[in-house]
Amino acid sequence: MEHRAVDPTEQCGDGDQEFSLRPRSLDEFIGQPKVRKQLTLVLSGAQSRGVAPDHILLAGPPGLGKTTMAMIIAQEMGTSLRMTSGPALEKTGDLAAMLSNLMDGDVLFIDEIHRMARPAEEMLYMAMEDFRIDVIVGKGPGATSIPLDLPQFTLVGATTRAGMLTGPLRDRFGFTAQMEFYSTDDLTKVVTRAARLLNIAIHDEASREIASRSRGTPRIANRLLRRVRDYADVHSGGVITLESARAALLVFDVDEKGLDRLDRGVLDALVRGHGGGPVGISTLALAVGEEPTTVEEVCEPYLIRAGMIARTPRGRIATAAAWEHQGLDAPEGTIGALS
Repeated sequence: MEHRAVDPTEQCGDGDQEFSLRPRSLDEFIGQPKVRKQLTLVLSGAQSRGVAPDHILLAGPPGLGKTTMAMIIAQEMGTSLRMTSGPALEKTGDLAAMLSNLMDGDVLFIDEIHRMARPAEEMLYMAMEDFRIDVIVGKGPGATSIPLDLPQFTLVGATTRAGMLTGPLRDRFGFTAQMEFYSTDDLTKVVTRAARLLNIAIHDEASREIASRSRGTPRIANRLLRRVRDYADVHSGGVITLESARAALLVFDVDEKGLDRLDRGVLDALVRGHGGGPVGISTLALAVGEEPTTVEEVCEPYLIRAGMIARTPRGRIATAAAWEHQGLDAPEGTIGALS
């Protein structure tokens, strides 16, 4: 993966919709009120002292705005942003090259930081704490260590699986922000704002309908908005009404709860195929023809949050809400069933 240097003040063209929808300041960012308030204090304090902010860890499910938040941090501090990802840092040399190119006050953003190779992670410890690294030149008995001083920088790490971070790495972050799923009200604002930026005519009820099916995630909301726009351009003169939004989401297999084909497949396998469980994740994945990690990381978090499945030591079990969603009566003794 290519390492990218990004100027957070740069304006994006009309063709780059993903970047054009990103807010450029904390005031413009919708949702995450607690994180925004905490970050405002962290950044304002650093600015008043004339130093780089402490290293920041952004944790939370995919699509909640962690990359956008990193861009905003650089924007608020008036510095450049360097972007890379954990899987791209396979060797210490990869990380050393990134760090040696930083300027004073720069923000280094590492996405999926929990997936860094261990040697690179261990080099990062010293860089974060002492702003220096030791570069090893040569091999074997003749190898020498050359110390390299680094400018003061801020590391912003993003992770979807905070539990996989090692203790030494987690402890070196001065501030950890836990990103939460969005409310329907906040997502309605996200959809309305995106529609305005994309010059889409949309009714208020349609914005809320899209938001209610977006699984608490702005990325999904923006994606659904684009698909509904496609439908509206063909069938309703380019105007998204409540009726056209519902019709479009039906075409794209997104139901009233925000579940898609894969989610419903998992529920069907659990309810109809295995009587509500308990069922192991590998068995469920095999039933829907997906990898276990896909079911565990993409489907399961939302189905648990929606109260449709529960984890037990013996496997996943369906709740009464899952049976109801599949149009079936829950057996007696099912979690959430009326006695």
